Amino acid sequence: MTRVKTVMTTVLGWLAAFLLIVMAFLVLFQVFTRYVLDDPASFTEELVRYFLIWTGFIGGAYAFVTRQHMALVFVRDRFGEGPRRWLMAFADGLVLVFALVVIVIGGTQLAIGAWGHPSPLLGVPRGLVYAVAPVAGLFIVLAQVINVWEDVTGKRIPNPHDETADEGAPL
Repeated sequence: MTRVKTVMTTVLGWLAAFLLIVMAFLVLFQVFTRYVLDDPASFTEELVRYFLIWTGFIGGAYAFVTRQHMALVFVRDRFGEGPRRWLMAFADGLVLVFALVVIVIGGTQLAIGAWGHPSPLLGVPRGLVYAVAPVAGLFIVLAQVINVWEDVTGKRIPNPHDETADEGAPL
């Protein structure tokens, strides 16, 4: 499981960084063409919008893999270690079910349904844009399986980018 978590963290981190860099260059290109050339490149707005959707989903999956998502810690911290582990396992299980049913299954249906509808400017199938939901959803499902395992066993699989993580340390 350590290898799976390491690969997921690395792939999602690099993909999110790549998308952010491309978006930054596209926005700079849009500003340059608009104000310097006085002929704005119209494709950049739609492309940046689609990349932003992808970045949000990929970043969300990254947050679940690294356990850096938002949490209501004031509720969690009111419990002792034993009940806290089961509360975390329950919460992670709910996220797992939600990711599987809504993001993976619902996102797949949305992407398939939108495949025949081209985007207005670029002409790419909208299903290609919506395909990020099931892709990121699968990463979230896999991350949540690992997170539930960590919750139940009380052992933490270290994140490859977290120098403070101690392998096998309790949660």
